[in-house]
Amino acid sequence: MRLSPSPPCAFTNCTVSMSGSLIWFRKGLRIHDNPALEFASRGASHLYPVFVIDPHYMKPDPNAFSPGSSRAGLNRINFLLQSLVDLDLNLKKLGSRLLILKGDPGEVLIQCLKEWNVTKLCFEYDTEPYYQALDVKVKNFAVAAGIEVYSPVSHTLFNPMDIIQKNGGKPPLSYQSFVKLAGEPPSPLSTKHSSLPPVGHLGSCDISEVPTLKDLGYEDTKQDEFSPFKGGESEALKRLADCMKDKKWVANFEKPKGNPAAFLRPATTVLSPYLKFGCLSSRYFYHCIQDVYKSAPKHTSPPVSLLGQLLWRDFFYTAAFGTPNFDRMEGNRICKQIPWKDDDKLLEAWRDSRTGFPWIDAIMVQLRQCGWMHHLARHSVACFLTRGDLFIHWEKGRDVFERLLIDSDWAINNGNWMWLSCSSFFYQYNRIYSPTTFGKKYDPNGDYIRHFLPVLKDMPRAYIYEPWTAPLSIQTKANCIIGKDYPKPVCVSGGKYVMVCSFILKVVSHDSASKECRRKMGEAYALNKELNGLVSKDDLKNLRRKLDEGEEQEVKAKRSRKHPIG
Repeated sequence: MRLSPSPPCAFTNCTVSMSGSLIWFRKGLRIHDNPALEFASRGASHLYPVFVIDPHYMKPDPNAFSPGSSRAGLNRINFLLQSLVDLDLNLKKLGSRLLILKGDPGEVLIQCLKEWNVTKLCFEYDTEPYYQALDVKVKNFAVAAGIEVYSPVSHTLFNPMDIIQKNGGKPPLSYQSFVKLAGEPPSPLSTKHSSLPPVGHLGSCDISEVPTLKDLGYEDTKQDEFSPFKGGESEALKRLADCMKDKKWVANFEKPKGNPAAFLRPATTVLSPYLKFGCLSSRYFYHCIQDVYKSAPKHTSPPVSLLGQLLWRDFFYTAAFGTPNFDRMEGNRICKQIPWKDDDKLLEAWRDSRTGFPWIDAIMVQLRQCGWMHHLARHSVACFLTRGDLFIHWEKGRDVFERLLIDSDWAINNGNWMWLSCSSFFYQYNRIYSPTTFGKKYDPNGDYIRHFLPVLKDMPRAYIYEPWTAPLSIQTKANCIIGKDYPKPVCVSGGKYVMVCSFILKVVSHDSASKECRRKMGEAYALNKELNGLVSKDDLKNLRRKLDEGEEQEVKAKRSRKHPIG
């Protein structure tokens, strides 16, 4: 069962009743352009601003591959805590405060509704499956108890349900058709709060301040440094204002241009994590960009413009909301069925920055350290893992990004992984990002690699992207012996792994790996076309066996060419 969003409210016509309201924060961690907060505070004698620490998201998981919970790495948890501290401070300036509770959100909210004298429950509508199920449970209790529920769409520019209805009940699957259907988004709320109703009697509910990482049980983590990007609405608005000051940059922004190797001063806004947590309203962001465009002699247009990036965000939200099983290949009607390789060794080498390709490994180090990287860097490592070199399932890469990115967003993360693996939305699988030449276009000296992989800091420029080609004398002088101090490129075809010092030693060229991936993608596409997308598990199993046999024959042929008989 799905929860439907509440229709927009004309606040001037809303019934004013002196009663209590509960505003339930999840995303939407902001004061500005917050319809749920506006509705909750209007006419209320007291207001309960609540955030629930969800063990599903926050509880430490000692078995995870990086510090954090089972769902999120420590960088994203820390970003969330910073955002909550900032929200609490902003609420206190208005005469209120953030009430922190812990436990299963559904059970905690229902207990609060039983304890507190409230007649309105307000929360931002969420399209993610986890929150859809949770919200139905809470709403059903509230309605049965005679409590008014207001759940407006404010995390996106548009209501995904409206777009789907305009498209005959199905989500548009191309950006162009989405934009044509969407039109112009509603304006952000102009209301500026001077004060909020005071918090009411708390009863026996266990209320606390925003916890620290130590409070949550993360005092023994081995993470030495955290993301340089600080969470919170205040930081989001400051970063937005700084971006908007450079009107020429805003007007001329053109994706996919930009330097993925720019790490000291990123070549994008880095507002994605603030949009993810709702510290920044996408509608307010859209409005600010439009104001800049009005004074610019010319500006770029969607899909490549800055405005276009916000529309891309809504496009993926709409596609995700209208597509069952959007987060997996199986049972997903818009996803190509491809017999991806199941290889934990290769996956771990990619995840842990041990592929032996410095451009790829440096990006993955930045991901782990900062929780963020440029979109072209994301494209590079996603292509490498899937259709470019390793042929590992996109769901495996999605899981790593979901954990480590501070801006990890369910709809956008899944949508982009399907796109970059050529499983959906984009189908030109012959276009592959080279792990040795793509980064070189932006950073020929390899400064990005030297920063994130200091073991290679003294490698000469001529070898920084392909250090295994450096003569041993050069490697020795650079204090980096390939295969000992830094791995040789991963083995992706034929034979067993040879492990020395935890590095995979067998060298394979990107050219041969990508050629093999193209062959497999071609076979998979042909099968999907032949069966009209209705590919069964047995069909995939048979194709995987066929592809593996072809791979083995290719390896044998190469060996015979190297060692001819006679």
